[in-house]
Amino acid sequence: MLEIRQVHKTYPTPQGPLAVLDGVDLRLDAGESLALMGESGSGKSTLLHLAAGLDLPDAGEVEVAGRSISTLDEPARARLRRDTLGLVFQQFHLVPSLNVGDNLRLQARLAGREKADWSAHLMQRLGLAGLGRRYPEQLSGGQQQRLAIGRALAPRPALLLADEPTGNLDETTAGEVLALLLELVREAGSALLLVTHSPQVAAPLDRCLRLTHGRLGTPTKSEPTGPEPSRR
Repeated sequence: MLEIRQVHKTYPTPQGPLAVLDGVDLRLDAGESLALMGESGSGKSTLLHLAAGLDLPDAGEVEVAGRSISTLDEPARARLRRDTLGLVFQQFHLVPSLNVGDNLRLQARLAGREKADWSAHLMQRLGLAGLGRRYPEQLSGGQQQRLAIGRALAPRPALLLADEPTGNLDETTAGEVLALLLELVREAGSALLLVTHSPQVAAPLDRCLRLTHGRLGTPTKSEPTGPEPSRR
C-alpha cells in the first residue's frame, strides 16, 4: 500500500541545509497499522507529508498503491489523495460553514463514494448521531476530532495517514478517540500510518518504528511505556 525507498529530504536554514530524512526505507501493507514515533522535529510529519504527496523528496521513491508520487503533477497527486488516502491531523481542519453531517460526508462525496449506510454507521459509532445539524464551533474538541476521523474514513480509503490525531485532547478523551479510530480503521479495511511521540498511543498498532536523526529503527524495550502526560 505504501513503499518508501531511500528517501532524503533537506530544508534550508540560516545555519545551512538541515537533513531531516536521510535514506529512509518503509513498507506498509494493505490493512496493516504502523506507528511512527520520534521526538518533536525528528521528521515524522515530513515523512507523512511525503507519503500524502503534499511534498516531494529530494531523492528516493515514494509509492502509494503502486503509483510513484514523483512522477505525478500536483493535480494528479490531489486526485490520488482524493481517491486513495484519508488524512487526519492534530488540527481538525473542519469546514466551519458546513454542519456536522455535511462535514462527515464531504470527502466521500468528493471521491464519488458516499454510502448512506456507512455514513450513518460512522455518525453513530462516533457519538455524533443527533448532532448532524450542528456546526463545528458547537462541538467539543473530542467531538471535532471524532468528526475529522469520520470524514477521513467516510470514503473507506485504502490508506489512512494520521499525524498526532489525539495531540490536542486530554488524556482520557485521547484514549477513547484512539480506540475508536483503530476500530473504525479495521471496519473500513484501511491501512494506517500514525505519527505519534507517545509509546502509549503506538502500543495497540501492529508495528512501531522510531525516527531518529533522519533514520528509522525499531524502538528498544528500554524506552518509556508509561502514560502520555496530559495535554490541553
